[in-house]
Amino acid sequence: MDCLFCKIINGEIPSYKIYEDEFTYSFLDISNDCNGHILVIPKKHCKNILDCDEVTLSHLFQTVQKISRHLVDNCGFDGVNILNANGESAEQTVFHFHVHILPRKEKDGQHVFPTLDKNIATLEEICDKLRIEQ
Repeated sequence: MDCLFCKIINGEIPSYKIYEDEFTYSFLDISNDCNGHILVIPKKHCKNILDCDEVTLSHLFQTVQKISRHLVDNCGFDGVNILNANGESAEQTVFHFHVHILPRKEKDGQHVFPTLDKNIATLEEICDKLRIEQ
């Protein structure tokens, strides 16, 4: 398999490891776009959240929470943004499931959330289309 993140997990490509356990691997994003930008990935290859099994997903988000708490409790950050993209249309660029953790400080000047145009459909129309029936 020619997966960039699998190669990082296997030690074929160097990384700045932040945390590792039996199920997950976490490292600094080489974009170096904000202080402490961390990627959390499952060691088991999954393309994205849509094909990730529940056990792997649970371990991944436990690690996301552990690292996020560490950043706030021990590293001087005030909060975190948790970001994820699934599929090309959502701007996923590496097709190994991963979650971005962006550590934040009050008034750091970072604007992470995109500004989107207003939707023309009503919330009622959208809800009717997207509702999951039990």
